[in-house]
Amino acid sequence: MNRVASVFSQILQLVPRVEFEGAVRLHKANRHERGFTCWTQFVSMIFCQLGRAHSLREICQGLAACEGKLKHLGVMESPKRASLSYANSHRPWQMYQSLFELLYQRFQGEAAGKGNKFRFKHKLLSIDSTTVSLCASVFHWAEYQRTKGAMKVHLVLDHDGYLPRVAVVSDGKKSDISVAMGLDFPPGTMLIFDRGYVRYGWWLTLTKRKIRFVSRLKDNSVYKVMEERVGPLEDHIVRDQTIVFPQQKRQGKVAHFRLVEIHDKATAKNLVFITNDHLLEASTIAEIYKERWQIELFFRSLKQLLKIKTFVGTSENAVQIQIWTALITMLLLRYLKLRSSYKWSLSNLVALLRQQLFVYRPLWEWLNNPFQPPPPPPEEQRLLWPTPA
Repeated sequence: MNRVASVFSQILQLVPRVEFEGAVRLHKANRHERGFTCWTQFVSMIFCQLGRAHSLREICQGLAACEGKLKHLGVMESPKRASLSYANSHRPWQMYQSLFELLYQRFQGEAAGKGNKFRFKHKLLSIDSTTVSLCASVFHWAEYQRTKGAMKVHLVLDHDGYLPRVAVVSDGKKSDISVAMGLDFPPGTMLIFDRGYVRYGWWLTLTKRKIRFVSRLKDNSVYKVMEERVGPLEDHIVRDQTIVFPQQKRQGKVAHFRLVEIHDKATAKNLVFITNDHLLEASTIAEIYKERWQIELFFRSLKQLLKIKTFVGTSENAVQIQIWTALITMLLLRYLKLRSSYKWSLSNLVALLRQQLFVYRPLWEWLNNPFQPPPPPPEEQRLLWPTPA
């Protein structure tokens, strides 16, 4: 008889215990452990995300209701609410950030070449941020406006498999461009970002490091046309020019950029793009920027499908842990979707997965054929409950 653990246990097996314990030791997260292990805390917070528990009580009671199935998860007993609350408030959230980075490194090989529809070999990445609103009277440390608190999730999305590559969680006042300037991208990367990342000096740095980018140009941008690109233009291409920015010239830092304007028939508007790539077709530049929508879809899925808009703890450390476990969960879900032969939508995958968390059936068989009935029970089990005549 084939024996399998629960679906939840098989998902947790994607997180190597050796690497997890390495992250625990790196950040000394097991200090004053007192029987409540970091793994139990991690399992509890992943259950919060996948089970969409609304409070610490729901997390603890939800796991307690499955007491006989917890050993498959590596948990000896269900957590106590006070222990989980204390751990979320005091154990370093940086451990979960390290775990997120380790999992991406593990999954990226499987995702290589999947999802990227362009022929060029450059690594295609999108960068953007989303704001997580908080109540200023409860989360007083997250001051953003007079009556509103906020945190920001800055994300780099890898278009190979649409896996989150890098994440930075900051306060709501942190600007997008200041975070982007602190990130490191390998030469040959193709970056996509919106008009929140306009910084001519940073664009020049990217160009010198042989990092290509595509963005939108602000309406009030001042530039000088150096050259009209020759050759026949496609019908929807309004202009294709080589430009420089006078502001850079005054600073003694001159770089030639490329301006592409297209006419969007769907909205009947003209869209102006800026890039430092002078080789790709103008229509390809527009299609690359269109791919930026994938990071917007990622943020929408993160907020709608996982537990990130309301929090089970009020301290900054607890909020950080919940955000990072949401990012880890999304990374796991994207990987499951990537490996499955069934054409899942992410919302359907999450919805059905919640119903199957503690069902004992092979995970990959279920992912590939979710509506196939489970195998019949073994012979000895059928003898206990004979079929009525």
